[in-house]
Amino acid sequence: MSEQTRETGGSPLRRVVVVGAGMAGVQTAVALRERGFPGSVTLIGAEPHQPYDRPPLSKAVLLGKSEGSAFEVDFEALAVELRLGCEVVGLRPGAHELDTEAGPVPYDVLVLATGAEPIRLPGAEGVPGVHLLRTLDDAERLRPVLARQHDIVVVGAGWIGAEFATAAREAGCAVTVVEAAERPLAGALPAEVAAPMAAWYADAGVELRTHARVEGVEPGEVVLDDGSRLPAGAVVVGIGARPATAWLAGSGIELGEHREVVADVHLRTSVPDVYAVGDCASFPSGRYGERLLIHHWDNALQGPRTVAENIVGGATGAPPAVYDPVPYFWSEQFGRFVQYAGHHAGADTLLWRGDPSGPAWSVCWLREDRLVGLLAVGRPRDLAQGRRLIESGTPMDPALLADPAKPLKAATAR
Repeated sequence: MSEQTRETGGSPLRRVVVVGAGMAGVQTAVALRERGFPGSVTLIGAEPHQPYDRPPLSKAVLLGKSEGSAFEVDFEALAVELRLGCEVVGLRPGAHELDTEAGPVPYDVLVLATGAEPIRLPGAEGVPGVHLLRTLDDAERLRPVLARQHDIVVVGAGWIGAEFATAAREAGCAVTVVEAAERPLAGALPAEVAAPMAAWYADAGVELRTHARVEGVEPGEVVLDDGSRLPAGAVVVGIGARPATAWLAGSGIELGEHREVVADVHLRTSVPDVYAVGDCASFPSGRYGERLLIHHWDNALQGPRTVAENIVGGATGAPPAVYDPVPYFWSEQFGRFVQYAGHHAGADTLLWRGDPSGPAWSVCWLREDRLVGLLAVGRPRDLAQGRRLIESGTPMDPALLADPAKPLKAATAR
């Protein structure tokens, strides 16, 4: 009996259970049916809502331009059983069972797609007016706050902090963003690349305070470590997220340094018949020579296709598919469309395309003469062409690459 083709009563595997009803979980269920999986598919979600997409929460849903962002998926037509409002509390791999608040759920193959949960601000639990922005309920609680045009303090100048500040300014709120580091996006981008983005805050009428740590939150105020007090009708915390894996304690599933599920190149976990995908899992990238943990929408879209292919293919003896994508994400902030492809950590050369004080520019990262990462601000063509060049590993000509008038695809080495 092979690892991923477990027999049940002498017949092929017939029960796939997916834990997590976000993008990764929903796409796993859809991909299984697209690849002809004939058995039962059960999708378990902790929230009571119909499965929904998260990016609109910080945009259209937050501003009241959309009532929701439910996936346009006909689960009934796909014969996917939804168990919503169902909290999963444990896993017993030896018995091939999940433990839920509603009782045990058996599986032949299990897919972990529980995503990530926001990091909370220490000392702010239970203080009125303190908000997170991760779920539909979070967005609905924040909508009237924006409508009343409160003074808002955003803790954290990362991607979600900038997106929320953008929406709050659009709603007419006075916004102050406090960031413990010396610049926005300190954990995501090099200083010279993030530096031009700091000016975007002032241009949008947002006060950005760096080197500012929150000492405490009191009703109506945020207290900083220098003793200053900021008026705050509401506080929105955006200081990062961590994989939602606490429920796996004692299961034997290997977790990494960030408490993420450690998956292999086929997105299999350390336990037989269990896969992991999306924000809750890391995987080894042959392309970049390191293990990647990616908390972005595209990873939750692409990974399920590999998982579904391996579940279906495992039953037929097909060689397992390898997951090694070019990471991609985007952000809309302060009137700018920011896109990123690749992974720049191992680069040895950084090149600019265009003036970073202007409305449209890009940054390219090379390792030797290969493009490994690209950030595009208002240059979607750079992103589209750059992503393909990263995928192909085409040698580049740095002199041509630095000329913003030349298309990226014309900057290859000859």
